[in-house]
Amino acid sequence: MSRNAGTNDTDRTPSGGHRLDHGGRIDRSKQLRFWYNGRELTGYAGDTLASALMANDIDVLARSFKLRRPRGILTHGAAEPNAIVQVDQGARARPTQRATQTELHFDLDARMVNVWPNAKHNLTGLMGLAGRFMPAGFYYKTFMRPARLWQRYEQVIRKGAGLGYAPEQNDPDVYDKRYAHCDVLVAGAGPAGLMAALTAARSGARVILSDEQNEFGGSLLDAPGTIDGAPAINWVSAVVAELQTYPEVTLLKRSTVFGYYDHNRVHINENRTDHLPPDQRDEPRHRLWKVRARRVICATGAMERPLVFANNDRPGVMMASAAAAYTHRYAVAPGRRAVVFTNNDSGYRAAIELHQAGIEIAAIVDSRDPAGGHWHKQAADAGIHMITRSAVFDVRGNKRVRGVHVARLNANDTALGGHQQTIDCDLLAVAGGWNPVVHLHSQSGARPHFDPKLATFVPGESVQPEASAGSANATFGLAAALAEGAQTGHEAVSACGIETSEITLPTADNDQPEANITPLWRVPHRKSPENGPKQFVDYQNDVSSADLRLAVRENYRHIEHVKRYTALGFGTDQGKLGNINGMAIVAEARGLTPGEVGTTTFRPAYTPVSFGATVGRDVGTLYDATRKTPMHDRHVAAGAVFEDVGQWKRARYYPEPGDTMQDAVDREVWATHTGIGVLDYSTLGQIDVKGPDAAAFLDRIYTNNWQKLKVGGCRYGLMLNEDGSILDDGVSQRIEDDRFLINTSTGGAASVLSWMEDWLQTEWPEMQVYLTSLTDQLSTIAIGGPFSRKLCEEICEGIDFSAEAFPFFAWRDGKAAGIHARVARVSFSGELSFEITVPAQYAGRLWDAVMDAGAKYGAHPYGTETMHVLRAEKGFIIVGQDTDATVTPHDLGMGGLLSKKKDFLGKRSLALAEPAREGRQNLVGIKPHDPNTIVPEGAQLVTDPDAAKPMPMAGFVTSSYYSSRLGHSFGLAMVTDGRNRHGETVYSPQADGRVIPADICSQVFFDPEGKRQNV
Repeated sequence: MSRNAGTNDTDRTPSGGHRLDHGGRIDRSKQLRFWYNGRELTGYAGDTLASALMANDIDVLARSFKLRRPRGILTHGAAEPNAIVQVDQGARARPTQRATQTELHFDLDARMVNVWPNAKHNLTGLMGLAGRFMPAGFYYKTFMRPARLWQRYEQVIRKGAGLGYAPEQNDPDVYDKRYAHCDVLVAGAGPAGLMAALTAARSGARVILSDEQNEFGGSLLDAPGTIDGAPAINWVSAVVAELQTYPEVTLLKRSTVFGYYDHNRVHINENRTDHLPPDQRDEPRHRLWKVRARRVICATGAMERPLVFANNDRPGVMMASAAAAYTHRYAVAPGRRAVVFTNNDSGYRAAIELHQAGIEIAAIVDSRDPAGGHWHKQAADAGIHMITRSAVFDVRGNKRVRGVHVARLNANDTALGGHQQTIDCDLLAVAGGWNPVVHLHSQSGARPHFDPKLATFVPGESVQPEASAGSANATFGLAAALAEGAQTGHEAVSACGIETSEITLPTADNDQPEANITPLWRVPHRKSPENGPKQFVDYQNDVSSADLRLAVRENYRHIEHVKRYTALGFGTDQGKLGNINGMAIVAEARGLTPGEVGTTTFRPAYTPVSFGATVGRDVGTLYDATRKTPMHDRHVAAGAVFEDVGQWKRARYYPEPGDTMQDAVDREVWATHTGIGVLDYSTLGQIDVKGPDAAAFLDRIYTNNWQKLKVGGCRYGLMLNEDGSILDDGVSQRIEDDRFLINTSTGGAASVLSWMEDWLQTEWPEMQVYLTSLTDQLSTIAIGGPFSRKLCEEICEGIDFSAEAFPFFAWRDGKAAGIHARVARVSFSGELSFEITVPAQYAGRLWDAVMDAGAKYGAHPYGTETMHVLRAEKGFIIVGQDTDATVTPHDLGMGGLLSKKKDFLGKRSLALAEPAREGRQNLVGIKPHDPNTIVPEGAQLVTDPDAAKPMPMAGFVTSSYYSSRLGHSFGLAMVTDGRNRHGETVYSPQADGRVIPADICSQVFFDPEGKRQNV
């Protein structure tokens, strides 16, 4: 059948020989066709992709990230580091999906990653032969020389990186967000979580119960057991049915509590449709819940951790609890003949469950001597061979376990004894102990501590209204977990001030205690970890015990530094399996205890969350609105090419047929220089500042004085951050004694308003000042050029435009085209210029009047590209382009704008030594030797292009253009000690090998005296 066939072939039975003929929670009446690496396979409803592939006798599901070693299924849940697959194709392609948590649905399409050219013929596996040459930190020590190959290094590394590919098409799905409040939020619906939720619900509390699986029950789904004399799953069904009757209870399946933040804010990612075939996904794909809970109960369970020994990554090596879970829950046998390797009693429990499922247990290998224990006796009664005080130290087989090498341990588990045996098997189930899932507890701000008796980190003292219950709190027995769940639910309800109801605890039958664990952090080998086979700690990133020991030898002491040097815990599983072992191995190498080394930081998200869930419906214009000026249609009609400036669509240039951008800019520049240029300036931020303290407030915000500005006057001002760097600039007007109109840059309007409000509300609440944004209410048209005064006189009334009556940096009220207007005489072009501001609803009418009346003067609209050329010719800056977070007014030669008579934000920072230091980068002009060569913006400048690499940098280009009226290219740049280097030559090496020489000069290229704007 072809890959694209759409019929369900229900007559076929699953292939392979590992599906058990009885048991499991799968629905054998619903057979599902799916695809893996283009091959048609079948499974059942209730399967995960992992269980279905296991049933089809597929061993190798992945290749490791660095060494491309073959990897199989290791776990059955969120901790899976190996079975990472690409699911679906096209716009709905999903990379980095865990096969263990991907629910099987009809026509699911999955593929292996990290294989080339294909899964069957994979040549990347040859990288494993180079493993000894790629220890921890090799990427910091290699790919350095020769420098000319850096880009090729990057291309190769990028091609080999990643765990799949992101779709290039637009996402067709919809995502939701939801906000909720509750009294008690329970994370995890295992036995403890269900009891906690039931206790709270019966008391009338508002409860949210969330679990990442497709059904509630937690560990009770994975193993046989009885509660109140019946299968435990019956109790689960009864509890869920009762919870559904309470109107104040919200039950969330397929929902992962992935983040715990301040003030008991919890984020939940609800998966709503990924488990359905694409043609049935008629709801939002994911929903992000943002919940504020009065109390949080972490019933997140525990994860079994692996044991570290040679070649422990081979397909067929699996967590013992996972192997048992596949037989019980999915009716899949992960092998036919198994060896169980353990250092605690849970390995015996798993061995017995595998034995009861019909899998031959070749041996239980126990590093302890547990004779006389309950589970030891149970295994003996079942006739299972046991090898004690011994360890599996190596594995035989490549793409599948074929056998294990077992040897006796010495007294302190640091070396192997002389006797060795090999046991044939195709499954090695390992049980290295249990790690409580303390991730949410840690995210809340609490610190877990190491319990040497349990050999793991357990929850510490809570710092928010939160409690852990069940195995998440290292309470591993079923009866104890049920009791603790009820107790934490009772305490949570009481803390909310709600009267609690009595609850009868169910009886957990045959709940036998397990003997204490004896830690075995690293199994010794005949060879040292550095010279012997790899002993993997982090499977996904190929981090071995030798890598961790190397990091310690290279003097990495803090576990966070070791983590970053070795990439321990960097993968999609975020170290859920390997980090505790890794910390213990580091502790061993440093002669410390694991508690002294501590844990790495557990951060959100607990498991990966899609960008779609994070964004929700805030996409496109709902995320970032497209803003258009009232003259937008006029610009479209004039053939404008637009660019995005902040949220605004601004006309960049106005080409005629056959024009390049430079052709259009040249024409617009000359129109402004010889006649009239018209610019839509409506995107500038306009903030009304009013109140008795308005002038005093602006004195604190701006560097120069505003108290003395007269009504009818304009002033250019600089606004600084607290660190003395430039935040924004603009020309503003004093409208009345207690009122100013502040102009900001287009991109800075919102941030400047927020900045001002922040200071008013938090630092200076005593000031009587009121801020109102008028950006959307007003529109401004700039008219520049030698005929601009004549044009304004023709279309305006009530204003004397003579130079004496209307000086530079003044404004006047009147009418323009019959519309009440405010006209300011300011210039950002260097030409005689007037800016007319009117209510936005009349701006189109004013634009038409200006263009009609200006036709006889050669009026021409110009866009932002021409505006940039004109302002750069005059050396005018644009904040954010010619400045960054390090630039101060002194660096720009604007020290004269810094008042010495008043305080202002940033003044104290400017008094420090660094802003006044000689040799800082200064704003200068640059003139390329070739008048037609434009130095790319952002290009680095050097003094000696022949210097040894890496070259010392002299500066960088901030703005660069070609000017037709200057007759050559030019630019602005930040250059070290630039003001004292006029006349020197600097060089700009380019990626293509060219070197562009340019002379340092004044940043004012045109009309330095300002005669044209002051005429």
